[in-house]
Amino acid sequence: MYKIQNKKVIYKDLHQADYLKTWKLQEKLLQHIISIKLNNKKLSNSKSLLTPNYFLSVSHPHIFTLGKNGNFQNLLITNSKLQEIDAQFIKTNRGGDITYHGPGQIVGYPILDLDNFFNDIHMYMRKLEEVIIKTINHYGIKGERSTGETGVWIDADKPFARKICAIGVKASQWVTMHGFALNLSPNLSYFDYIIPCGIKDKSVTSLEKELERNVDPYEVKKLIKKNFSEIFDFEWI
Repeated sequence: MYKIQNKKVIYKDLHQADYLKTWKLQEKLLQHIISIKLNNKKLSNSKSLLTPNYFLSVSHPHIFTLGKNGNFQNLLITNSKLQEIDAQFIKTNRGGDITYHGPGQIVGYPILDLDNFFNDIHMYMRKLEEVIIKTINHYGIKGERSTGETGVWIDADKPFARKICAIGVKASQWVTMHGFALNLSPNLSYFDYIIPCGIKDKSVTSLEKELERNVDPYEVKKLIKKNFSEIFDFEWI
């Protein structure tokens, strides 16, 4: 671990952007951080460079993505139906199973060098969940963890448990990519075309469905930024 940690994160709001283009941007930033880390190993501590951290906020057009260890059988529709509903399907290199991204979601991709924070992927995942739990708690909604299932849920231990935020990440050389998708106001019918995260006995919900009213997405983004910086203890750039 470096003697000096960079406790600053560069924030970029991409608004609505293509999933594949955003994935390539994540990979570019991740590889940039890794290249600095590898070069630092050749230098003395006094000459080593601080590694940057990034956070991309974005919403995607309709797309279903399958994690590297996911089950293709959890996609329930054909290619012709994908075209009919104007959606894409791709395999990706994050953890987790299948999920949906689309308009009305707030997606966050932290590209962090965990050497700047802590070397613990399990802690990282739990802190991501905590960011969302605190965010929706602002609206009077109690977010919860479900044992053995990553993400944020409502009524997690009840028969009508429903997921409000999916989380799937990848880490290389302690640098993270991918992240979370909070359902603000998406068309929830798109989740009917998959078995979300491979979990058959629980449903999916959104912030606006739970509140039965509209919510300002910029307000939610501000809350996410506030909670993220507090929980991970850093300063936004």
